[in-house]
Amino acid sequence: MSLNLGTILQASAATRPDHPALRVSGDAVSYAALDRAARGIATGLRERGIEPGDRVALMVPNVPQFTMAYFGILYAGAAVVPLNVLLVAGEVAYHIEDSEAKLLIAHPLFADAARAGAEAAGVPVIWADGSEAPALDSLAGCAPLDAPHPTSADDTAVILYTSGTTGKPKGAELTHSNLLLNCAQVFPRLIPLGPDDVALATLPLFHSFGQTAVQNAMIAAGGTCVLLPRFTAQDAFDLIEAHQVTYFAGVPTMYFALLHHEGGEQYKLPSLKYAVTGGAAMPVEVMKAFERRYPVQILEGYGLSETSPVASFNTMDRPRKVGSIGYPVWGVEMAILDDDDRPVADGDPGEICIRGHNIMRGYWRNPDATAETIKNGWFHSGDIGVRDEDGCYSIVDRKKDMIIRGGYNVFPREVEEVLYGHPAISEAAVIGIPDERLGEEVKAVVALAPGQQATSEEIVAYSKEHLAAYKYPRHVEFIDTLPKGPTGKILKRELR
Repeated sequence: MSLNLGTILQASAATRPDHPALRVSGDAVSYAALDRAARGIATGLRERGIEPGDRVALMVPNVPQFTMAYFGILYAGAAVVPLNVLLVAGEVAYHIEDSEAKLLIAHPLFADAARAGAEAAGVPVIWADGSEAPALDSLAGCAPLDAPHPTSADDTAVILYTSGTTGKPKGAELTHSNLLLNCAQVFPRLIPLGPDDVALATLPLFHSFGQTAVQNAMIAAGGTCVLLPRFTAQDAFDLIEAHQVTYFAGVPTMYFALLHHEGGEQYKLPSLKYAVTGGAAMPVEVMKAFERRYPVQILEGYGLSETSPVASFNTMDRPRKVGSIGYPVWGVEMAILDDDDRPVADGDPGEICIRGHNIMRGYWRNPDATAETIKNGWFHSGDIGVRDEDGCYSIVDRKKDMIIRGGYNVFPREVEEVLYGHPAISEAAVIGIPDERLGEEVKAVVALAPGQQATSEEIVAYSKEHLAAYKYPRHVEFIDTLPKGPTGKILKRELR
């Protein structure tokens, strides 16, 4: 069956050509203009040798060029490989090489890392804002592609890189069907978005939450996305008021920032009709305080990159259970299983496992990791949860060592690998510690080699050179030796 995620843009451009699809810094991009740019970019990519099934990396913040390139790549029948704009050069090179992307579209704000990473990977760069050639504008001006390439429902549309418990980040292959059906969960099943709704797109569009729950959902609804490239509470307040934003999706740290912003109480936000959160557990007290101040109910959901991402949600048509992740969305099953993949009784903890139309094809060219994660048809999340008698799910703990810092996943072993490269360090372990603003902060516990000296400031500076800004540890503790079990494994539970 032919199916291309790009048809959501094609349909809205046909029905609402003059309606603003995107707004940023006072400028608007209509649906007709967005569709025209995507069709031109698709042609330009073809002229540069990109064929259906190829991968194109995209390192662009929340500006119109991200959405233009995203749909241009899809229209061409290729797969989008979104990159976190905070990656350093070595990380950029790894993602390009691992995905076998043939091209990088990057924003000049991140030119140093993008240029060096692309050069190391041996691929050309197209620059997103036209400040230097070759520019995305030149592709957008190419003759428009007649129609999106007729990809199949099971073809890969997007490869999202995510970290597991071992090794380097893995690419979750999400199909056109995965993303189209998951987008349909947000609009209109979970949130009754319509063509007159306005969303504040402050979640990074390179992340699955921002892509599906904001960009794709709003384009499918024919509404407007107000783009905020870098979140600050003041900018968010100003844009919500200026554009009468009706829909806000954010990670808990964004709600925390809005709630504690100096002068935030002067904003009433009467236009807000819908507010959703995910990416990390929402503190109940933050949710209650926000709802006391502003006239909107926050709905919490749950998902992962591998689940496109929405798996469960507190919906508007069922009683909300504060502190829970709600109920499985339409077409998706969830279960709480023990270590032998047997269901546990309601109220007992176990691993949250998921199956349905939202589950990835697998990890890009990594069958071993895929088989380890998808067993007996169930995707194993690595999160520990419980289900109550009403079928509502809650997260109790994480089975993995993953740290969630401000909604971003930080993979401890990746940080530890960097720390072990420091000449003064003999042992290192990375853990998450509670942080009121970010949820968790990254902490390194290290033991120095005999005769070596180092300060915490030096360790932080060294890490900062080799890791993206959200990954490097802000806290360093020195101890003589790290606690270990009988097999020599470092006991992180004792450090915590």
